Amino acid sequence: QVQLVESGGGVVQAGGTLRLSCRVSGTSFNTMAMGWYRQPAGKQRELLAVITSGGTAGRYADSVKGRCAISRDNAANMAYFQLDDLKLEDTATYYCNMENPRTGVAYWGQGTQVIVSS
Repeated sequence: QVQLVESGGGVVQAGGTLRLSCRVSGTSFNTMAMGWYRQPAGKQRELLAVITSGGTAGRYADSVKGRCAISRDNAANMAYFQLDDLKLEDTATYYCNMENPRTGVAYWGQGTQVIVSS
């Protein structure tokens, strides 16, 4: 059974740094592309960043470009997302996503809530 479990959310100060982790189990992690999304309350889910199975990062959303980083550790079956210089509008539920590049099948974590306080 494929599972994605995010961690690292909570209440963070504006101007601070958010570090999220996603632990993947039940699949060949090193063959999967990973992505991070977020969804503010009442709004659509937004793709933030993706990273290929080989570790090439890209496709940063304009809202986070220049202040975020996506990474992965294939040996540990982990993906990471860091967001610097947090703004109130970064408040959202953040989701880890995994996609099989051959089949297009996607998997989601349960999400982790992030609240940026002033």
